[in-house]
Amino acid sequence: MNRRENLKLLFTGSLASGLLLTHCTPADKAEDFSPKIAGGTPGGRTAEEIAYDQRLLSEVFFTDEERKKLDFLVDIIMPAGEDSGSATEAGVPEFIEFMMKDQPSFQTPIRGGLMWLDNYSDDTYGKKFLDLSEKEKMEVIDLIAWPDKAPKELTGPVRFFNALRNLTCTGYFTSEIGFKYIGYKGNTPNVWDGVPDEVMKKHGFEYPEKYMALYLKPEERGKVAEWDNEGNLVG
Repeated sequence: MNRRENLKLLFTGSLASGLLLTHCTPADKAEDFSPKIAGGTPGGRTAEEIAYDQRLLSEVFFTDEERKKLDFLVDIIMPAGEDSGSATEAGVPEFIEFMMKDQPSFQTPIRGGLMWLDNYSDDTYGKKFLDLSEKEKMEVIDLIAWPDKAPKELTGPVRFFNALRNLTCTGYFTSEIGFKYIGYKGNTPNVWDGVPDEVMKKHGFEYPEKYMALYLKPEERGKVAEWDNEGNLVG
């Protein structure tokens, strides 16, 4: 089982108990996908909450250079697969950008970790992280990606990468791409088309033939049934 499949199983289980973080994009925040409850607001969110989200979405935390490093790192953590897109394609960097402002406690660890990448790369290779070769970049990442193997003096960078990995996985598996990858349907309405024929026959029952054409069909589930005065289904 590869790393991607492990993460898939982890987050499939997480969805049953609730995710720690909620993925959101500017488009998600602008759209009203839910009905308005009498006396309340769309989706149960107050005007103050909507204004708060819009304010955060209008601000920018990461610099251009930080964003380039972030894009590279999240795609290392969650690369594209044969049947799904990469972290950047899923909008994970935008999710992390939002979380930096929504949860300011992330700011120092994440920004500090991105700075450490440059400092270590400069000391070791004489170049900034983004200027390293692919091989050199992976050598740096391998130092902090495996907590059990990392040198004790790199505890801080290891914590940074753990936090980034958690944010990446949360953003990915709460995106449309992530939902499709794990097959998560959410609160999707189902259509019940009756007891299976084999079960009916096993117990000696069958549906009345005269009603078969009138029984509920998925494409007609919004239609109201009609009955005659004697209680017979007529349409």
